[in-house]
Amino acid sequence: MPETHQTVQATYSANLGEFEPAVKTALMQLQSDRIVERIWAHDHTVWKEDPAEITNRLGWLESPEKMKETLPEITQFVQEVREAGYTHALLLGMGGSSLAPEMFRNIHAVAQGCLDLSVLDSTDPGAVLTHVRRLNFSKTLFMVSTKSGGTVETLSFMKFFYNKVSEALGRHAAGAHFIAITDPGSSLESLARTLDFRRTFLNDPDIGGRYSALSYFGLVPAALIGMDLAMLLERATLMAKDCTAPADINPGALLGALIGAMARAGRDKLTLVSSPQIAPFGAWVEQLIAESTGKEGKGILPVHGETLLEPTVYSDDRLFVNLGLKGDNTYETELTALEQRGHIVIRIRLSDLYDLGKEIFRWEIATAIAGSILGINPFDQPNVESAKASARQMVAEYRKEGRLPEPQPTLEAEGVKVYTDFFAATLKETLNAFFSQANPGQPGMGGRSYTALQAYITPTPEADHLLQDLRSRIQVKYRMATTVGYGPRFLHSTGQLHKGDAGHGLFIQITGDSAEDVPIPDEAGSTTSTITFGTLKMAQALGDGKALMDAGRHVIRFHLGKDISKGLRLIADALA
Repeated sequence: MPETHQTVQATYSANLGEFEPAVKTALMQLQSDRIVERIWAHDHTVWKEDPAEITNRLGWLESPEKMKETLPEITQFVQEVREAGYTHALLLGMGGSSLAPEMFRNIHAVAQGCLDLSVLDSTDPGAVLTHVRRLNFSKTLFMVSTKSGGTVETLSFMKFFYNKVSEALGRHAAGAHFIAITDPGSSLESLARTLDFRRTFLNDPDIGGRYSALSYFGLVPAALIGMDLAMLLERATLMAKDCTAPADINPGALLGALIGAMARAGRDKLTLVSSPQIAPFGAWVEQLIAESTGKEGKGILPVHGETLLEPTVYSDDRLFVNLGLKGDNTYETELTALEQRGHIVIRIRLSDLYDLGKEIFRWEIATAIAGSILGINPFDQPNVESAKASARQMVAEYRKEGRLPEPQPTLEAEGVKVYTDFFAATLKETLNAFFSQANPGQPGMGGRSYTALQAYITPTPEADHLLQDLRSRIQVKYRMATTVGYGPRFLHSTGQLHKGDAGHGLFIQITGDSAEDVPIPDEAGSTTSTITFGTLKMAQALGDGKALMDAGRHVIRFHLGKDISKGLRLIADALA
């Protein structure tokens, strides 16, 4: 592939082997169709004849430049809350509203005197209570972050913590501890005014959630921890300028052509291998790729967080992307071994942590271009609503009958209940039967199955470790790509791909009983509650399971009771 552009030479390399002609053809098509020029002209026909959810979703193209104008406002706000004595911030959000802030916080240290940021994007009662017990409400700023203004999880968090702050400090003082980040005219904008929030940041409504990292949604939280927004946006601006170049010397177009062409050639499992210090960037890329490309029976599966294993473990459906900090060769031995085995490895080098600004923009452009190659709209999410609708039905049933409509288990063994559409005598037999449904795929043509672990449990370091062990066992035994997501968080990221792609996923739901439950206020300031966080989480699990089955997917659920760790170990042992 030609690599004559200075930035491309400095940051990108790949040996494409037998796939080089396919990628060159994709690049030539991009050039002949003037795709880059048309994207910058906001031409919706790059993707679809219908402009719906395209023409009003391209504001991110100008974010790096436009957001520079907001830096004085953001800087003044950060100074204001620091002088007011705030030491901590808790962002309440889901998906595109939470993943960029979480990524920034997990990669960048909190600067001296700045606010220590955490993110709550789980309706698990244990996750909610963790923040209740650790935070001093008098020194905590709560950021209510949702584009639509109506995200059920986000508003549930807001009502709960608004009441907690009111109880601790008085209703008159509560509003000053809250800010909103939302679109103009949303219900949250009105609610923030009613509850006297300290500040409301109104974002460009033409920016979709997963493309919003370089807007108020990502930048206000980044500023609170002390990041240099001017430097971040300047790096993004440099990449944006590079991404106006012709396709064959355009870093975003090169990456987009490569992942799009490789997906069409059957290498549709985009496996991210990142330097440890920037590994959290992968969770943001995961949503961007999955929610943008998984639709109309097509999809690119982003694989984030897998343990890098021996080359023989991997099938021919993989494309590896190594995101590395300059001078970090942590995985070079393993990556070289993969190349020698015939796998394609793309290497992208970052000079320092602020090059994340470049990478955010590069991956946004690349995803948009990969969408054009696959013939899909990368800005909508048509299958996300199915899980929400099913969850609403579950909640309605709960409010009518006083219980959720759970089916009878097909197996109870060692404290674990199994729910599936077949019968087996043991956990081992159950798993063998479940994985027998996997599609082995066709060599060089794709179609191979993947496994998605969907954990509706409290996120903890121990749960992380046990889920990682479980996915590695599946990966080794079945030579299959694996993903892990905590519910309901993943519903706002990979959930679109799960129901919108070609249907090759095998879905393992993991649920459990909460040690404590927490009521959700019906309204901020009201003590009335008709549902708890635990019930909402279970309704979302059951709703998504139903949506997956309605879409023809293979689903199994393991309910682990109260001893989550024991249950996860039992499942892992049954895979032996």
